[in-house]
Amino acid sequence: MKEQKEEKVLETNDLITKGQAFFEKNGKLLIIIVCAILVVLVAIFGLRRWYFQPREVEASEQMYAAEQWFGQGNYELALNGNDAHLGFAAMIDEYGGTKAANLAKYYAGISSLRLGNYDDAIEYLGKYKAKDTFTKPMAMMAIGDAEMEKGDTESAINHYLKAANAEDNFVTAPTALFKAGLGYIMLGKGKEAADCLKQIKTKYPESTEWNEVDKYIAYAENM
Repeated sequence: MKEQKEEKVLETNDLITKGQAFFEKNGKLLIIIVCAILVVLVAIFGLRRWYFQPREVEASEQMYAAEQWFGQGNYELALNGNDAHLGFAAMIDEYGGTKAANLAKYYAGISSLRLGNYDDAIEYLGKYKAKDTFTKPMAMMAIGDAEMEKGDTESAINHYLKAANAEDNFVTAPTALFKAGLGYIMLGKGKEAADCLKQIKTKYPESTEWNEVDKYIAYAENM
């Protein structure tokens, strides 16, 4: 036992000696590395505190006028702005990387859809990074609407189905399923249409679509 303890003491002392030797040899380099890490951390904190946070606030304030126009249905002004206030399109370029600019892509996409600029709508909405349970399926449905207007019914249906499955949202899911069902009817696919529409009947009795879906189910089943 005594010999084992002496061996452990010798091993510990050897490790300490090696550690001291390593630090004496590389101490300056280690100090430089630690200082560099601290500088990077301070820089990151400073950027967040003094650049990104104020930029987010400024972007949100700048977008207020465009949001008001959007709410009033003035989609041209909302998208392009005027001499006094930025529209959503300019917000995306001016404040890229902010949460406000990301949301502006959603608004710009919907505005473009309402204005009949379907390719622009698809592009804006395709770049929108949605995280909430409402605008995510809404953006997918809007892409489907734009594709439907362009005559690309298959792609539109795919986006409607993605919207229905994106979130278990009793507001957007039945609308997306209803649109997908009508799309299948347009393509002459009665079984697929009926399958979509029946989901509304069984899952979403509280939806507005529930009240009128029976006639479309009957039509699809008799195609």
